[in-house]
Amino acid sequence: MSGTLNKVMLIGHTGDEVKMHYFEGGGCVGRFPLATNDSYLNKTTGERITSTEWHNIIVRNKGAEICEKYLHKGDKVYIEGRLKTRKWQDEQGKDRYSTEIQCIDFTFLTPKTESQQAEMLAQQKQESAQNPATNSQSIAPSSPQETEKDDLPF
Repeated sequence: MSGTLNKVMLIGHTGDEVKMHYFEGGGCVGRFPLATNDSYLNKTTGERITSTEWHNIIVRNKGAEICEKYLHKGDKVYIEGRLKTRKWQDEQGKDRYSTEIQCIDFTFLTPKTESQQAEMLAQQKQESAQNPATNSQSIAPSSPQETEKDDLPF
């Protein structure tokens, strides 16, 4: 055994949509923030204290495309990967460091129905923001048959 291990396992909620970067060779990288929470009870005040830690997640190639398609802001996800620290320089020439989680495996934990409902609400909010005239009017279906449609393809 080599005596070293670089392994990270996180369960948290996404803080934003997956941001994709495509390369000329056909590869791609997806990036998104992941929030994990820790809470404890303050013994002196009896108050519950909750702290949130943010992690920068990096997913590559096919995994990134899957995350972009199915993972949305607020979804719960399990991430398995390794820590990677990058060094870069800012505008003033100062060295800066960024620690990221290089994702090796992931599992979506938010049920599909919850994710779809959240997506529909986000779309409705976006549409109502774009069309303020429709906010004051309620749109009713024209026939009862339209309200009873199901998602079955047959």
